[in-house]
Amino acid sequence: MKTIKQNHSLFWAVALMTGLALTSCSDNDYTELDKGSTPLTLTADQQATTLSELSHRADALTLQWTSGHNFHSGNRISYTLELAEAGTGFVAPYMAVDHETQRYDWTATHEQLNDILRHQLGATVGREMQVEARVQAFVEGFDEVQTETMSFTFTPYEPVTTTLYLIGDATPNGWSADNATEMKRQDNGLFTWQGNLRQGELKMITTLGQFLPSYNNDGQGRLVYRTADDQPDEKFIITESHFYQLTANLLTGEFTMRQMEGEAPAYDQLYIVGSFTGWSFRPMQRDPLDDFLFRYNHYFTSSEGGEFKFGTAEGSWENMYKATSANAPYTQQSMEFIKGFDPDNKWFLQDSETEQAYKICVDIRSGRERMMMRPFQPYEMIYLVGDATPNGWDLGNATAMRQGDDPWTFTWTGSLSTGELKFSCDRQSDWNGAWFMNASGNDVAPTGQVERMLFIDKSSADFKAQYLDVNVGDLDQKWQIQSAGTYTITLNQLDETVSIVKN
Repeated sequence: MKTIKQNHSLFWAVALMTGLALTSCSDNDYTELDKGSTPLTLTADQQATTLSELSHRADALTLQWTSGHNFHSGNRISYTLELAEAGTGFVAPYMAVDHETQRYDWTATHEQLNDILRHQLGATVGREMQVEARVQAFVEGFDEVQTETMSFTFTPYEPVTTTLYLIGDATPNGWSADNATEMKRQDNGLFTWQGNLRQGELKMITTLGQFLPSYNNDGQGRLVYRTADDQPDEKFIITESHFYQLTANLLTGEFTMRQMEGEAPAYDQLYIVGSFTGWSFRPMQRDPLDDFLFRYNHYFTSSEGGEFKFGTAEGSWENMYKATSANAPYTQQSMEFIKGFDPDNKWFLQDSETEQAYKICVDIRSGRERMMMRPFQPYEMIYLVGDATPNGWDLGNATAMRQGDDPWTFTWTGSLSTGELKFSCDRQSDWNGAWFMNASGNDVAPTGQVERMLFIDKSSADFKAQYLDVNVGDLDQKWQIQSAGTYTITLNQLDETVSIVKN
C-alpha cells in the first residue's frame, strides 16, 4: 500500500508542475512575459516635412517604440500614442493608438497626417507646425506610466476639391451651374468624363450652383485655378462636335481632350413611373460603373399594383422606354424606346409576385435596350471587412453588424483604425461572393453623410451579365478610414446606402 501511495503522490506532483508550466506558457500574445527593465524608447522615420497632395498615398511619418518593461511582473503592457501641437502639454491630443497591446508602430500617409494636422490639431495651411508625439506604456496592476516623447515639424496643404463639373455651350447641359455635368473622381485631384461635346467652350466648376471657384485655360492648354471675377476667364475650345474623353489632373495642371470612337448615353437621368408610384416620376440611380445602366430597388405590395414603364424627363409621357408587349412579365428583358405616346406597353407584376422586394436594372444602349428585374432576398447578416475593422482581413471571422427593425437595415458602433473598409454579405471563402463597396472609387474617405454604395455579386451570372464592358470579378473598391476612433455605421441593403459617422 505504501508504494501505491508514493506513486499516486508523485503523479499529482508531476501533473501539478506540468499544469503550471502550461499555464505560464499559454499566453500566446506575450512570448516574453518578463520584459525586464528595458527602457521605453521612441524613434521616428520622417519622410517629409512639407506635406504634398501629389504624394497623398506615400508614407509621411512612421513612429516605432520598444516594449518598455513590466517591472519583472509578467503582466501585460498596453500602449497609447498621442500627437499634439508642441508646447500644449497634450491637453487636446490626437489619439493615434488607444491602449493597444502588442502594438509597436504607427504610420500615416501624407493625406492622413495632413487631415490630422488640420482637423485635429488646428494647423494652418502653408504654415509650419511643430508637433510632439508621446508614447506611453501602461503595465497592468502598476500605477507608474512609462513615457517617451519626441518632436518634429510639418507644413500642411489645402486639399483640392473632391467634386468637379463641366459647364459651357460645348457641354451637355450648357452654362447652367445648377445643372452642370459631373466628372468622375478617380483619385485625389484626378477627374475623368466621356461623352458627346459640341463645338463651343467649356470650363470646370467645383460646386453646383456656383461659378467660382473654377478651373480655366491658362492660355497654354493647362489648368489654372480661378477664384475671382477680375481674373482671366479663358475657356477650353471644342472645335469639332464628337465623342470625347476628358481628363483633368488638378494636382499637376494637366488637361486632355481626346476624341474617341464610341457613344454616350442618350439620357443622363431616367425615371420609373407606374401604379406603385401613383404615376409620379421617381428618379432612378445611375450605375457608378456604367453610364448606360440605371437602377431602382423597391418592395412591391399587392395594394400598390405592379404596372410600370420608364420616362426620360420628369412629367413627360413622350420619349419613354417601354415593354415590347402589353402586360409583359417582369422576366421579359426586351425593351424599346417610344418617341411618341403609342404603343403604351408596360410591365406588369401579378398579385402573386408582389409582397416581395425587387432590384431593377435598365440598359439604354441604342439597339440593345434591356430591362433586367430580379427578386431580392435580403441577406441575413452584413459584415465589416478590412484592416480598419476589429478583425481585419480575416473574412471567416469578419465583424458582424446588428440587424435593425426591418430586414434591410443594419447598424454597428465600435472602434475603427486607419485603413480600408468594405462590407461582405455572405463571407464567401473564395472572396467571390456578394459585397457592398465604395461607389466613389477605391480608398475614398467616407463622407460622414448617407451615401450610395456599390453592390457587387461576383458569384451571380445574372448580375455579371448586366455589365457588358466591366469585369465584376476585378472590382475591389474600399472606403479609406483616415482617422481612427469610434464610428457608427448604418447600412440599408435595399436602398444600397450607408452612413459611416465618427462619433
